Amino acid sequence: MIHHGDTECTEESDGVLSGQIVGAAVEVHRRLGPGLLESSYQRCLAHELTLRGLRWEQQREVPLCYKGVVLRSSYRIDFLAEQRVVVEVKSIELVQPIHRAQLLTYLKILDLRVRLLINFNVETLFRGVRRMVNGYS
Repeated sequence: MIHHGDTECTEESDGVLSGQIVGAAVEVHRRLGPGLLESSYQRCLAHELTLRGLRWEQQREVPLCYKGVVLRSSYRIDFLAEQRVVVEVKSIELVQPIHRAQLLTYLKILDLRVRLLINFNVETLFRGVRRMVNGYS
């Protein structure tokens, strides 16, 4: 079990939150379809997450700690939902292994468990959603 502030995080609650985020993404994809820029999907997903009452941060900087020194980095995550789930939005033809590796790195640096990689450039969004749990792949 992981604690973030006053919120007790369990696998079950992370699964529920992931489902809410995917539901929001499905709604965006259902209305817009594939083929738009990532920035368009990001703005619409932000609006949909807000409509569903979820708290989120966009373009959060991912600091890098090296030998006890916190370094500002150019790494940014698209969304951090409820301070627990990293959400990366893509609109690309094919998700490459480097995209998954990048997100695992973010999870480790931020000491979080769950990430969602959502590629909107697919006919059916469920084919574009990848969920990964740090330490469990």
